[in-house]
Amino acid sequence: MAITIRPARAEDAPALGRMGGALVRLHHSYDPRRFMTPEEDVESGYRWWLSRELKRQGAVVLVAERDGAVVGYSYATVEGRDWNALLDAHGELHDVWVDESVRGGGVGGLLLEEMVRQLKARGVPRILLMSASRNEAAQRLFAKHGWRPTMVEMTREVEDSGEE
Repeated sequence: MAITIRPARAEDAPALGRMGGALVRLHHSYDPRRFMTPEEDVESGYRWWLSRELKRQGAVVLVAERDGAVVGYSYATVEGRDWNALLDAHGELHDVWVDESVRGGGVGGLLLEEMVRQLKARGVPRILLMSASRNEAAQRLFAKHGWRPTMVEMTREVEDSGEE
């Protein structure tokens, strides 16, 4: 299985929308109150979003391609100092998705390592990401490629009383 990692292009938008929609649905299934509710055609929204990001300075969208078909993608941004999060300049890895048909074949690792190279070339000293707490497979992949846990996100709905 020969995989090519390359910058995403405008013609990749349908595949990016399909995979982004799958990512939204997966996260929503983990915690429907935390993650956005997928609209009936969430793929169109995600296609619009990533197509816009392709043109934005400081955004990096990569795709994994096999035999002319896009089978995975990753999306990251270059960020400046963030006083709210107590972060110096950094990269933020927002998305990594690999189609089920090629999972376990190293595609995710190829996307991660190329994203590291791309962000390093843009001068970022570190890259942060968030992973859904239930997505243990992704967390293993990230750890295998050098990420370490640094923060724990906690969510509370405002209608909750906070009492056990």
